[in-house]
Amino acid sequence: MGFGIEQADDGGRTMRHHLAILLLLGILLYFVGNGSLAITDPVESNYTLTAKEMIASGDYVSPRIYGNYWYDKPVFFYWELIAAFEAFGQTDFAARFFPGLWMIVSMLMTYGFGRRLFGERVGFAAAIILGASVEGWYVGHAVITDTTLVVAISGMLIAFFAGYTRREKHWYYLAFALAGVAVLTKGPIGLCLPGLIILVFLAWERRLKELLSIHILLGFVLFFAVCALWYVPMVQLHGADFLDTFLGVHNVLRATVSEHPEQNVWYFYLLVFLGGCFPWSLAVLPAVVRKIFHRDVYLPQSSEVRFLVVWAVCVFGTFQCFATKYITYTFPYMVPLAILFARYFVGHTQLFRSLAGFMTALLVVAACFVAPPLMRGHSGVEAAAPLAVLSQASEARTGTAPLVVSYRTDYQTSLVYYSGLRVARLETAEVVEKFRPHDGEISWSAKEVMPFEAVEDLPKNRDILLVTGADGEHGGELTEDELARLLSGSWQLVQTAGNRRIFLCKAVTGEVAE
Repeated sequence: MGFGIEQADDGGRTMRHHLAILLLLGILLYFVGNGSLAITDPVESNYTLTAKEMIASGDYVSPRIYGNYWYDKPVFFYWELIAAFEAFGQTDFAARFFPGLWMIVSMLMTYGFGRRLFGERVGFAAAIILGASVEGWYVGHAVITDTTLVVAISGMLIAFFAGYTRREKHWYYLAFALAGVAVLTKGPIGLCLPGLIILVFLAWERRLKELLSIHILLGFVLFFAVCALWYVPMVQLHGADFLDTFLGVHNVLRATVSEHPEQNVWYFYLLVFLGGCFPWSLAVLPAVVRKIFHRDVYLPQSSEVRFLVVWAVCVFGTFQCFATKYITYTFPYMVPLAILFARYFVGHTQLFRSLAGFMTALLVVAACFVAPPLMRGHSGVEAAAPLAVLSQASEARTGTAPLVVSYRTDYQTSLVYYSGLRVARLETAEVVEKFRPHDGEISWSAKEVMPFEAVEDLPKNRDILLVTGADGEHGGELTEDELARLLSGSWQLVQTAGNRRIFLCKAVTGEVAE
């Protein structure tokens, strides 16, 4: 596969050649090996279990998990998972289908936008830079909302810029429709972030009057119509509970109170930029340093470069101000950065070809040989099958399903997803009360929606299957004697599967709970 960017622009034939290469590269990078990548905790499993429960309930409006309504994210990504599960079955490949597909779409969008702004070679190089970057590869394989969001936001901004520069106002309607999709995917940030970018850009251009265009106003009508497809039914069905949890916890709280305080440091996104844009960021860095050293840095004069700079800087700055920081939050800046990087690499063809070839080989090897065992280690997939077998054997023996609990280990939603069993988090009554959501309280406890079981309430007349870590995490390795001391009862180690150990405590009497 060639990665040359030295071809002359010769119209349709070159474009078809580039599109064919990008499609093949996208399939190679984002679909090869997907079927062997297990669903991991703690994020991916929440999405897949929610989609699985929505299918089981027949309710495609209200997301739910562990049998409870779940207001963590809007519905669009769950619809994608449901569609993939219906088409391919509830498999790992299906779960990763749309993230991979949207990553390829992002590459093609970047190609088209870069091509229109700066020519064929820049567009082609930008698409490869986006696809063959560390963060692009990660997000394109992860069962999370970010690829859907970046397609919607990037599409909105590209459509807006087309309408602005070409004076073809119908593009604004596409922009607002895609903003509605972004808000259906991630919430208010889907409009606020691109809206900020457009506002700052128009202010720089001294064209704020553009916002008073009738097409902008009608675009908002279209935007609200798209959003109303889901938000209106949710408010009608769930009222204040939905609004308080979705807006209060998962939007306002996320922006103002850090969910992971150890990550709330000023340099967090600088490291994400260097690592996520690898190797392109490191290759461009020396040239940037030289320009700064020689004071050869100027504000961009063209609308095209201004738009890309504002796009990238606003994304970085917005999430830098957020208290909660995640490595994927700034991913929407990858499209403009890829195009800006590409302008440098068209003058360094050999370096570009070497890096593109190296990254393609590296990422394919990672997907096929490195990621699978690592992801299985962060998943409950290996313990799920034996746990289900043990549960069935217990139910056949006693006539009642056993109580399944997770104790002194990281709770794994993926274990529930793969096994189909209810798995409760076992804690003391004091800890259970601490994590229990309280009416009127906006706190991170609202995210703790898994079932809990208090140690003090463990039944004596019902089998208990206990899952714990096999490596002595959270307080040391548990043994049968240690469990008997901590929880009472007679415990037996019945299975070791992957990084999990499964213990059984049989019912005290022959009588089982109703």
